[in-house]
Amino acid sequence: MILALDPGTTETALVVLHEGRIALHDKQPNDWVLGFLWGYRSLPRPTLAVEMIASYGMPVGKEVFETCVWIGRFVQAWQPGEFAYVYRRDVKLHLCGSPKAKDPNVRQALLDLYGPQGTKKAPGPTYGLKADEWAALAVAETYRAKVALERRAA
Repeated sequence: MILALDPGTTETALVVLHEGRIALHDKQPNDWVLGFLWGYRSLPRPTLAVEMIASYGMPVGKEVFETCVWIGRFVQAWQPGEFAYVYRRDVKLHLCGSPKAKDPNVRQALLDLYGPQGTKKAPGPTYGLKADEWAALAVAETYRAKVALERRAA
């Protein structure tokens, strides 16, 4: 089981991937997510996969640093549980085969993997996912594939 986060300055998207299926998806204020992570301590805990920020030499603004602080707080709240940082570049390479892929390309790759969203009457496996929740699913899928590859190599 994987709990994946796509952190932001004020809100964070989260997805729980369980046995290859989306068990939960949501986007909540960061304080709520922090409380959720602290509260999860008494339950069997999945691996926490957090999208991590990387610098490629370009200037960044205040929002990036605020997001970094939240990432640290989320990881601290999860301790001593297992966690991993997943970089956006790795997500794009895994799902699209190119670091230049854009969000619509990543979303389409996820739809190809998991299936169509469907409708309210006939919901598909990705039904209800919106905006940053797609990025959280991409983090979960990239981490899942990395672990599977490492197990095959061992």
